[in-house]
Amino acid sequence: MVMVHEIPFPTEIKTTKPLSLLGYGITDMEIHFLQIKFTAIGVYLDPDVVKHVQQWKGKKGNELAEDDDFFDGLISAPVEKYLRIVVIKEIKGSQYGVQLESSVRDRLAADDKYEEEEEAALEKIVEFFQSKYFKKDTLITFHFPATSPTAEIVVTIEGKEEFKLDVENENVVEMIKKWY
Repeated sequence: MVMVHEIPFPTEIKTTKPLSLLGYGITDMEIHFLQIKFTAIGVYLDPDVVKHVQQWKGKKGNELAEDDDFFDGLISAPVEKYLRIVVIKEIKGSQYGVQLESSVRDRLAADDKYEEEEEAALEKIVEFFQSKYFKKDTLITFHFPATSPTAEIVVTIEGKEEFKLDVENENVVEMIKKWY
């Protein structure tokens, strides 16, 4: 287990196959010199991802952190990816959805990939999050299969209420990966 702001993240999870915890962190915001932590995030990838990033072998972590090509190589590698997000500070689903929509839309627009189909997919995501209230420990997962340009978003509130949404727009899915 790896602890991220007192929230345990297993070093491996099993979806269609075992995925390894590649990275972790938090989302936060500073308000009047006070740091507010909203979510803890674990990023899981198929260990086969190393086959797709061989050209960066031997580079130091700080070099890789600054290398946009390495980041793009990780994102585009045709391997299964999984994001596990745990809510630290209660937040309205509508706030989360709007933040996701805004970040993804801005990235799509910057890459000249924001068309009607992407707008419709983002509206569906905002609508999905709209009526939910994320209490502490709410779990949000994003599953990106290796063989499909889609994503499955699952929200689990209080360990029992489960809501699912499939995102089928390839450009939106790609930008969600890049956002996280």
